[in-house]
Amino acid sequence: MNVPETPEPLPAGWHPGSPPSPWMTRFADLVPPGGLVLDLACGAGRHSRHFLERGYRVVAVDRDLRGVNDLAGHPGAELVEVDLEDGGPFVLAGRTFDGVVVANYLYRPILGDLVKVIGVGGVLLYETFAAGNELYSSPRNPDYLLRRGELLDLARPHLEVVAYEDLKVSSPKPAVVQRIAAVRRNS
Repeated sequence: MNVPETPEPLPAGWHPGSPPSPWMTRFADLVPPGGLVLDLACGAGRHSRHFLERGYRVVAVDRDLRGVNDLAGHPGAELVEVDLEDGGPFVLAGRTFDGVVVANYLYRPILGDLVKVIGVGGVLLYETFAAGNELYSSPRNPDYLLRRGELLDLARPHLEVVAYEDLKVSSPKPAVVQRIAAVRRNS
């Protein structure tokens, strides 16, 4: 499960598919250059690919890795297939990451674990649906919608908030989202 220290970057735009979130690309430079990035619930790997293209090492985690199978064998990519919601211990406990990226995913029991795996100087980039989204589209279940200020509450005791938004967006479809970029300045 180890990845090399200096992987070759992927060529920009080498894989077609959904582009990375503008929020993630806007704050990607906060992640220390060449660092190790955790892409949690990576799906088709749009953020994994973005960071690999920029020369980062990436641990892509999802319960179904079919969307990132083409990354198998890439020297900078580690693929971890696991059901994060199985009730077991957090699979990445004890590891340290320079960046943790989460998009369109919420499972509250592991939120605290995500903060714990961010190393000093590391960054949390999180963007998902929030309360109010049920008026526009799915998810509508409150279990999958952030409560007002929930990402701020998660970050504040341990991380310095660089940017935060809780708003209605119109693109790619109407939705209510919450986003945060936060950095661990000390241990």
